[in-house]
Amino acid sequence: MTIKKWFKSGSPWIWLNAGAIAISMIMVVGLLSLILVRGFSHFWPAPIVETTLTQPDGRQVQLLGELSRSQTLPAQVMREAGVDIPSDIDLVTRHLIKQGNRDVWGRDFVWYPETGMDEWRYPKEAMRLERREWGDFYGYPVRLKEEGRTVAEGEKLWPELQQRVDRANELFDEIRGIERGDIGAVNHRMERVRLEERRLDMDRRAGRIDRASMEEATVELEARRAELADEYAVLQQRLDQLYQDVRRDTLVGRVMDGREVEIPVGQIIRAVQPNDMSVVSKVGLYVAQFWDFLSGYPREANTEGGILPAIFGTVTMVFVMSIIVSPFGVLAAIYLREYARQGPLLRVIRISVYNLAGVPSIVFGVFGLGFFVYFVGGAVDQQFFPAALPSPTFGTPGLLWAALTLALLTLPVVIVATEEGLARIPSTIRHGSLALGATKAETLWKVVVPLATPAMMTGLILAIARAAGEVAPLMLVGVVKLAPTLPIDGHFPFIHLERKIMHLGFHIYDVGFQSPNVEAAQPLVYATAMTLVILIVMLNLTAISIRNRLREKYRSESD
Repeated sequence: MTIKKWFKSGSPWIWLNAGAIAISMIMVVGLLSLILVRGFSHFWPAPIVETTLTQPDGRQVQLLGELSRSQTLPAQVMREAGVDIPSDIDLVTRHLIKQGNRDVWGRDFVWYPETGMDEWRYPKEAMRLERREWGDFYGYPVRLKEEGRTVAEGEKLWPELQQRVDRANELFDEIRGIERGDIGAVNHRMERVRLEERRLDMDRRAGRIDRASMEEATVELEARRAELADEYAVLQQRLDQLYQDVRRDTLVGRVMDGREVEIPVGQIIRAVQPNDMSVVSKVGLYVAQFWDFLSGYPREANTEGGILPAIFGTVTMVFVMSIIVSPFGVLAAIYLREYARQGPLLRVIRISVYNLAGVPSIVFGVFGLGFFVYFVGGAVDQQFFPAALPSPTFGTPGLLWAALTLALLTLPVVIVATEEGLARIPSTIRHGSLALGATKAETLWKVVVPLATPAMMTGLILAIARAAGEVAPLMLVGVVKLAPTLPIDGHFPFIHLERKIMHLGFHIYDVGFQSPNVEAAQPLVYATAMTLVILIVMLNLTAISIRNRLREKYRSESD
């Protein structure tokens, strides 16, 4: 009888709901903690270990690198994998060593069994070189050469190497500025000359221009092309000189088997000796590597380098999507709530809107590809960019179509949230406004809509959260593995909506599941996921702060 009264009181359901919320919070906090810990720990400089592995046949192998992780497995599993393990051992611990030097060994992550390993050593002179190609290099510095002549050895080598690495990075920054800035501007103007020539040819065939005007315009375009060619030649000459200066210095390093390898200093981004660094130096290196990750460009099939294009593409796409979805969603909700005749047709429309929110996102991607890209984009190219055809301008996936597809995807969220906000406005406020002589339109736009603004911001917050994490539809309508340029530059119209972009969500998918080097990509997956989570939180907090300010503003005005 007591149990029945307890169930009738509702207490079990309260405890059940509390338990479900607690479990959900634990799962969310655990997931975020895993992402944050793995993401932030990736940038901490790990020590370089050195040891000797004695194999069962008596051969000794020198090992040098960073410990990635360890596993304990049954010895039988190791034997079936082809590893020679003594028969009297039941469990074997193996270590994944990042030995780097992909250009020397062919692979930079190798599993080694602990059986037969000597004691681990941490030599202070062991170095890690972060390179532009072939991944990290692990070894010992031997000598530094300039144009084949030895310039530093012994204690003088490391300070001299740091200076020359800084010099090489400055040269590469200048090279990058010329290639992406100056030469990019010249190529942009050359393309405009080519398109003008194409338009002249089309006008000539259509009879819209006479021969004299055609010849005059052609001479002017040829002069412009010659001027641009001279400008390009000067820039190319400067680039050749810079590349020659970059190739001047060479570092000779000794790998773990004793061989000496020459590494061009121009390929070195950063040279460190983690075992000889203080805690303060490691913190400084941690901050520098984390900043390079946020502000750099990807390298080595996205398994190294930074994610700046992905961050920029994600933020730009979300802002463009917000600008598109907000007015359409708000106006649709206002019409459905305030102006449309209530009846069966309106109920069907509302049900359709609710069902639209449950359509798989990939369906929106297919629709965006077929309608926005091929139909609308193709029509825009035919009407406004005929000279560029058959190369499409808007008739190909790009930023605009990705934003429109996401706007369509999140439109039901904004409509429903706005309608609920309009419904929560007390009728007494409407009646009071009408009683004071205001028209229905004035009441709506000057009284009701401002009070419902917080609900509209809530819909926008939900739309941003969903849009920033979507991947499937974006793969079809504008997001790519690697975008050569950002969708913004100094050329009119400055924001290029037709360009393809990178996206943090797709970057996580590509690095995690399409990378040729899984072990090198694994920490980047956590770091990129951490960045995406932080970015979504920042966008949401910005929208929430705006919503709270609006709520307080209109609450004080209504009081």
